[in-house]
Amino acid sequence: MKKVQILGTGCPKCRLLAEQAERAAQALKMDYTLEKITDIQEILKFGVMATPALAVDGKVLLAGKVPGTEALKKVLEGVLNENAK
Repeated sequence: MKKVQILGTGCPKCRLLAEQAERAAQALKMDYTLEKITDIQEILKFGVMATPALAVDGKVLLAGKVPGTEALKKVLEGVLNENAK
């Protein structure tokens, strides 16, 4: 099971990224849990300076933007394909 992490303070863009990431993960039939990390100190531990950000299993995949569902599907597919090797 993958841990999809949304890093952000809970602003509208952060919520939108969480919604888009969930849609993308569900469309891929991904086995995942969604974790929202809102504490600034925790976010900084990831090395993220611009929110919202998306991480999977602690690895930051994007920061400072909210791509659409299709773009997020490609990002998540990359993670799934990487693990299939």
